[in-house]
Amino acid sequence: MANKKVDVLVIGAGAAGLMCGAVAAARGRQVEVIDHAKKVGRKILMSGGGRCNFTNMYAGPENFLSNNPHFCKSALSRYTQWDFIALVDKYQIPYHEKTLGQLFCDDSAKDIVNLLVSECEQAGATITLRTEVISIEQTEQDGARYLVKTDNHDYECESLVIATGGLSMPKIGASPFGYKVAQQFGLEVLPTRAALVPLTLHDKDKEQLAALSGIAVDITAEANDTSFKEAMLFTHRGISGPAILQISSYWQPGDDLTINLSPEQDVLALLTQVREKHPEQELKTCLAKRFPKRFVETFLAYQQIPNAPLKVLNEKQLSTIAEQLHQWQLKPNGTEGYRTAEVTIGGVNTDQLSSKTMEAKQAKGLYFIGEVVDVTGWLGGFNFQWAWSSGWAAGQVV
Repeated sequence: MANKKVDVLVIGAGAAGLMCGAVAAARGRQVEVIDHAKKVGRKILMSGGGRCNFTNMYAGPENFLSNNPHFCKSALSRYTQWDFIALVDKYQIPYHEKTLGQLFCDDSAKDIVNLLVSECEQAGATITLRTEVISIEQTEQDGARYLVKTDNHDYECESLVIATGGLSMPKIGASPFGYKVAQQFGLEVLPTRAALVPLTLHDKDKEQLAALSGIAVDITAEANDTSFKEAMLFTHRGISGPAILQISSYWQPGDDLTINLSPEQDVLALLTQVREKHPEQELKTCLAKRFPKRFVETFLAYQQIPNAPLKVLNEKQLSTIAEQLHQWQLKPNGTEGYRTAEVTIGGVNTDQLSSKTMEAKQAKGLYFIGEVVDVTGWLGGFNFQWAWSSGWAAGQVV
C-alpha cells in the first residue's frame, strides 16, 4: 500500500493536538490527527468532574512552572484565555465561573470536545483513531521530512506534531511516547513527576488522622516559599483538595509542609477572648466554634493536647495550641502518583524549542505542544489554556 502523504501529521487527539490540527487546516494545510485511543479528548471528558475547567480568566505566565519561566509567555500572549472564551461563545456553549476565575461548562465537557472536532471538520482536518505508531524516521523525499509507520497507514509528512501529553492518568492511555520521540531526535527530556496530585501520609499520621477522612477545612498550604489558600480534604490515604493539589507541584519528597488550619481567624485571640468571658468552657468546646467537632477531637489527640477548661491554661499553653493550628508541620510520605495526578511536571526541555512556533531547534519540521513540554499550569484551567495557546502557536506555522 502506498504511503499516505499529508502536509501535517499530529500525533495525539487531545486538547493541544485538536487545536493545532484545526488551526493548521484552516490555513489550507492538509492535516491528519491520529490517536491510539478509541475516542478523542479523553482527558477533556474526565476533567472538572465531567464539566471541563476549560480556561481561567486570570491566566498569565506566573501561573505556570517551567525550567524556563519565560518560555510560555509568547504563546500565552498571542492566544489568550479571551480568544478561547470567544470560541466557546461562538458555539453558544453555556458556562460559569466557579471560583478564582475558573470557567466550567454548565452542561458537559463533551461540549468542548464537540467544539474542537467541529473546528477540525470545518477546516478539513481528518481525525483517525485506534492508530498505533510503530516507528518514526526522518526522511528527505519529495518535500516529506518524516515517515511515520502505524498499524493503519504509513504517513509521509512535512510537519510532525507531537501532542501526546505526559504520564498522568495511565488508565486513559497516558504513556512516555512523546518523551521517547524527543530523545530519538536528540532533545533533552527533563525529569518528570506527578503534579496536581493528592499527598499521602506516613502510616503513623494516617492512623491517627483516619477519623478525619471526608472532612474539608479551608487552609493555607506552604512549601518551598510558595503558598496556596484554598480547601484541604482529609482522605483515607492522606490529604487532598485544591490547596493540596496546588502545593503538590512545589512540594518535593522529604520536604515539610506548613499548614495554617485557620488562615482567616487568629486562634490565640479566640481562645483568649473566650477564656475571659467563659473561663469554665473547655478547650474542645471553644475550638468547635471554629472547626468541625470531629476535627477538634482528632487533632487534639494527634497533637497530644489535653482537653481542659480554658481557665487552667496559661498564656504560653494557649499560644502553643494556636501555633499548632496555624503552623502545623506535616511531612507527607509521598504523592498518589500518576494514577490520580492531573498533570506531569517536566518533559521536553523548552530550551530546545522555539517559544514562538514550538518547533524543535535541531529537528526541522518536528513540533512539541501541550503537556509533553516542560510547562505545567496551576490547578484551575491553566493547563488547558497552555494546550490551546501552544496548539495555536504551532498551528500557525506547521
